[in-house]
Amino acid sequence: MSDEKNPPPTTARGDVVLEAVGLTKHFPVRGLRSGGAVVHAVDGIDLELRSGQVVALVGESGSGKSTVARLLARLYPQTSGDILLHGKPVTARRGGDFRRYARRVQMIFQDPFGSLNPVHTVRYHLTRALRIHHKGLRGQALETALRELLERVHLTPERYIDKFPHELSGGQRQRIAIARALAADPEVLLADEPISMLDVSIRVGILNLLQDLRDRLGIAILYITHDIASARYFADRTQVMYAGRPVEAGDSESVTQEPAHPYTQLLVRSAPDPDDLSGADRNAGRGEPPNMVRPPAGCRFNPRCPFATDLCREVVPPLLPISPQRSVACWGYAAQVPGGLETAPAGAVLPDLGSDAVPVQLTETVHAAPTQGVTR
Repeated sequence: MSDEKNPPPTTARGDVVLEAVGLTKHFPVRGLRSGGAVVHAVDGIDLELRSGQVVALVGESGSGKSTVARLLARLYPQTSGDILLHGKPVTARRGGDFRRYARRVQMIFQDPFGSLNPVHTVRYHLTRALRIHHKGLRGQALETALRELLERVHLTPERYIDKFPHELSGGQRQRIAIARALAADPEVLLADEPISMLDVSIRVGILNLLQDLRDRLGIAILYITHDIASARYFADRTQVMYAGRPVEAGDSESVTQEPAHPYTQLLVRSAPDPDDLSGADRNAGRGEPPNMVRPPAGCRFNPRCPFATDLCREVVPPLLPISPQRSVACWGYAAQVPGGLETAPAGAVLPDLGSDAVPVQLTETVHAAPTQGVTR
């Protein structure tokens, strides 16, 4: 990475800090009989993290969300695609270059107990992080920095500084993990399901803390979750993944309140609704996630999709813009989007989403694509 030895450029709120372009990760299947097979964990993800904004990456277990975070943290090398920090390619993998990158991009792990060493105190964890990222910090300056870190995450320094992890609640441990990440003064936080292992009663407190850090410090946050309801509450934008591929992206309010892709609709309908305890709609998407060693051709959701046609089973749908700043990878919208039918073979039957389709809101200067040779 060519610029890692230079101080980070001044970033205005809303500027792109970290970007993934065509990010792909395939894991080789080990064993004598693997035959060179690979697990298609992530295929062609595009993602932008902007200063002072939260992007939620949503999907069920096995969709590739955590792999994306580890790729961005440089814990895994990508198979293909690019990671850009302030528009410049990231190549750091180890040594001083990696430490300089980690100073700007920090990760918060899902299990706060597993990410803290049980034989060391809070003081040790935070001191070590401060000394790694701020050489020469000693004495009173170090004590002041320790106090400031704990106060940032709303913990009283005198009460918690000499505690061991087992003496803390799950929420307190996660706050310590967040404080350790903040010791680097990062520009980006990669939060990998930071509340999934916490009691429901304290989840909102952690989300409020991250929201406060976003607003006060202008940090760009990637929030990984399987809970699409929390994405609406916390994130500015939401991107939905299924089986390693993006299926929908847009502002969180639109994606969660008017989901366009059948898979996003399944996620929303699967969320508990206190006004509908019958759960009548929750079994609409039968089936299981696909085998990622041999994923389905075409749209990977097609085996579970009630609207799938042969086109869905054969050709990968492109991400189609259905309104400003919103896109969906579903052939059901192709006829209404300029260029949406370019990769569809002539005579292909488009899926009919019926009343489940959301309105396509194109700008006035854009017209829907012609549908010659394509039927619905």
